Amino acid sequence: MKRTTGQDRSKTRNWRPATRAIRGGTWRSEMGETSEALFLTSGYSYDDAATVTARFMGEDDGMTYSRLQNPTVQMLEERIALLEGAEACRTQASGMAAMTTALLCQLSAGDHMVSARAAFGSCRWLGDSLLPRFGIEVTVVDATDTAAWEAAIRPNTKVFFFESPANPTMDIADIEGICAIAKAHGITTVVDNAFCSPVLQRPMEFGVDVVAYSATKLMDGQGRVLAGAVCGTEEFINDKLLPFQRNTGPNLSPFNAWVVLKGLETLDLRARKQSENALKVGQFVAGRVPKILHPWLDSHPQQALAQKQMDACGPIFSFELDGGRAQAHALLDALELIDISNNIGDSRSLMCHPASTTHHGVGPEGREAMGVTEGMLRINVGLEDADDLIEDLDQALTKAGL
Repeated sequence: MKRTTGQDRSKTRNWRPATRAIRGGTWRSEMGETSEALFLTSGYSYDDAATVTARFMGEDDGMTYSRLQNPTVQMLEERIALLEGAEACRTQASGMAAMTTALLCQLSAGDHMVSARAAFGSCRWLGDSLLPRFGIEVTVVDATDTAAWEAAIRPNTKVFFFESPANPTMDIADIEGICAIAKAHGITTVVDNAFCSPVLQRPMEFGVDVVAYSATKLMDGQGRVLAGAVCGTEEFINDKLLPFQRNTGPNLSPFNAWVVLKGLETLDLRARKQSENALKVGQFVAGRVPKILHPWLDSHPQQALAQKQMDACGPIFSFELDGGRAQAHALLDALELIDISNNIGDSRSLMCHPASTTHHGVGPEGREAMGVTEGMLRINVGLEDADDLIEDLDQALTKAGL
């Protein structure tokens, strides 16, 4: 591969996803390094005053400051855009920085947003607490009720915001149906795709305008760094998101960008293997617990829709115990291999109790409305041998009285 081939869309658009994940976005310096270079620099120098003037005027493509451009970060942004099938991408310091940027860059006082009821706790906080403080109205709907989205539209509605599958209830939204409603009313759709990554689901293929990520999750996939990303059209990224980001500064560090670049090289392999493990583990758990929320199992009410939108089930599912928090905590305490942790997308298997961790801040009434019960547990199935995970769950379920 030549030095700049990875940045040439006329060539990279013809590559298949696995190749894009390894080669896409790569730009090699005059040293000819095979692994992407790590540019730990805050600023740049210039040979003359005319050059720096041209760059700040937008007449020269060179870089000016790492809050705006960095070679390592730019390589990651191009690679994610290629995987997503998006015109452009900008990265942020964390997943929540990505969600906040994707919304605040386009909403103003007097606007209205429709948001999904079931969502990550911090995403709910954005709609429940932050946006109203700035005069932005938010209506919460059941994401699985497609008609509810249209019923919630007001003259000032600007954005639909949701995730699918939802965290941690595994609700599956009809992405294509919701987007059709949004487009008919000139509304921008923003989807959090962290549970899947572009390997398992590409929301833009179903009409989504903006896709946001916690790249901390599957993209890094090894629990090392925080990162976020927002994908969209060049017009959205350059005219709406970039002015917000350059002046508020939720930027990703070059080191974290480099780590995520390395993670993307194995994303396809990890996501598919973890999905395979999650299906096997889910089939075991289904026979031992009162209720399981797994999009690939027949018991899931939206199994057909999930299989239409997703290429595999993903590594995450939830299940419920009748004994409430006490029994859920007893099961967690009995685990010997699986870690108690509130992260997801990791190559290690992790489990948490959402009501006391990720969704604690939503409050009891909010959790009840979402369907996050005191007996719910969420598991991220990793790359360990599935039989070892099943053995660990078997003994933990037994000790918890199941």
